[in-house]
Amino acid sequence: MLYESSSAQYIVQQYTAACGGQKLQSSIKNAYAMGKLKMVASEFETASRVVKYKHGAKAAESGGFVLWQMNPDMWYVELAVGGSKVHAGCNGELVWRHTPWFGAHAAKGPARPLRRALQGLDPRTTASMFVDAKCIGEKNINGEDCFILKQCADPQTLKARSEGPAEIIRHVLFGFFSQKTGLLIHMEDSHLTRIQTNGGDAVYWETTINSFLDDYRSVDGIMIAHSGRSVVTLFRFGEVAMSHTKTRMEEAWTIEEVAFNVPGLSNDCFIPPADLRSGSVSETSDPPQSERGKAGRRAKVAALEKPPHEGNRGNFIWKTEI
Repeated sequence: MLYESSSAQYIVQQYTAACGGQKLQSSIKNAYAMGKLKMVASEFETASRVVKYKHGAKAAESGGFVLWQMNPDMWYVELAVGGSKVHAGCNGELVWRHTPWFGAHAAKGPARPLRRALQGLDPRTTASMFVDAKCIGEKNINGEDCFILKQCADPQTLKARSEGPAEIIRHVLFGFFSQKTGLLIHMEDSHLTRIQTNGGDAVYWETTINSFLDDYRSVDGIMIAHSGRSVVTLFRFGEVAMSHTKTRMEEAWTIEEVAFNVPGLSNDCFIPPADLRSGSVSETSDPPQSERGKAGRRAKVAALEKPPHEGNRGNFIWKTEI
C-alpha cells in the first residue's frame, strides 16, 4: 500500500515537472481556452438490436466551446453542438448548469473542477486529482508504455453528491501517464448511479468517459494538449431482465487558442444565473414520452459537457463537470 502511494506521488511529481513545473503553474491566476469539436460516431444498443451511426465529414455534427478559469476553483464554459447549447460554471462554491431543456439548475455537493479542463488544459488541477491515488500497474496505450493511477471517491463524497432517489454508489478515476514523457495521455472516469423510485425497481446508470490526449505543445512554458478524442458510454440497466440500453458517443476535439493571466477577468465573470433553481435536475432521469426523440442529441451535449467528479485538494471530492 505504501509503495503504491509513494509511486503514485512520484508519477504525479514527474507529470507536474513535464508540464512546466510547480512554480510556473502557480503563477497562473486565470486561463482562457477556445476549441472545436466534432461528433464522429454514435451508437445505440438495446437487448434486441444495435444501431450504429458513422458520421462522414459532411454529416458529422460540429461545434465548439469556450472556457474561462480563475483561481481558486472558478470556471465557466459554453459548449454548442448540433444546434444545442449548454452553459455551466462554478463560482468557487456552487456548481450550476443551464441547458435548453432544463433551464438553469444547481448541482448538489461541493465545488469541483471541470472535466474538459482535465483533458490536457489544466495540469495543476489534474495533478491535484491524483494526489492521493495509487499506482496499480502499467499498460501500453497506442504504442506508449504508461503508469496507471487509480483514485476512488470515498463514501462521504458519494453521499454528498447523491440527491433524492438518485444515489451515486461508485466513482473511479484512472490516469495513464507516459513513462517516456511523464504526460497524461489517457484518462478514464466512471460512475454508477442507482435511482430508486417509490414502489418500483431500482434503475442503474453507469457513465464512462474515456479521453485520449494528443499533440502536446508549450504555451508560455506550460504543456497543453491541443487535440484528442473522448468516448462517452451511458449504460442503463435494472427493472426487468434484458431491458438494458447503451448509448455510445465519440467526440474529436482540437484547441484553437489558449491564454493565461488574461487582464480584466474577475469574480463577476463567474456569477451564477439570476434564475438559478435550488436543487439539481437528474441527468439520468427518463425524458417524458413526447421528448424521447430529442434525448439522443441532448445526451451528446450533456454527457460531453459534464463537471469531472468533484476534486478537492485534501479530501478527494470529485465529479467532473462537462
